[in-house]
This record gives sequence, C-alpha cells and structure tokens, in this order.
Amino acid sequence: MYGLIGKMRAARGQRDSMMDVLLASTGAMPGCLSYIIATDPADADAIWVTEVWTDQASHKASLQLPEVQAAIAKARPIIAGFEFQVETRPVGGFGLPAVKTG
Repeated sequence: MYGLIGKMRAARGQRDSMMDVLLASTGAMPGCLSYIIATDPADADAIWVTEVWTDQASHKASLQLPEVQAAIAKARPIIAGFEFQVETRPVGGFGLPAVKTG
C-alpha cells in the first residue's frame, strides 16, 4: 500500500469551504482505500489529509480524473499553501487489508 499524510493551509476563514471541495471530490477513486480529511484543533486554517492507496500508481492516476481536476481548479483560489507532505507505507489497520512486513 501507499500512503500520504499532508497538511494544507486554507486562505484565512476559508477552511470550511476548502473542506467542502475536498469532501465533494472523494467519491469513487480507483485504488483509494482511505481518504480522511481532518481539522487541526490548534490551527483554524489548517486541514490534514490522510490517504491510503493500493499503490502509488493509483494515487498518481487519480490526479488525472476529471472530478479531481475540477476540485483542484475550484480549490486553487482558497488554498494558501501546503505545509508538508510525507509518504508512508501502510501495513494495515481498521478498514485496511493487512500487509506482510519484513
């Protein structure tokens, strides 16, 4: 599996609008096992996104989907920036298939 954890910053006062755009675009994305959007209780403009995909290629392909492209275009004016993004290798957990490690 392939994972991403990232922190985005919405323009001041636009966090809820940006979350609405993200939530509306998280429908059927082939290969997406989990896509979680969360607020940051210590930062009124921050959004955390945690993603789990079957593989990196599925994530990359999702960025070309028309609905994802439309969401990116809609969100672009209210995105203040991306603070960081880390790649992970999920090995399982509630709702995810187990992966042998080692």
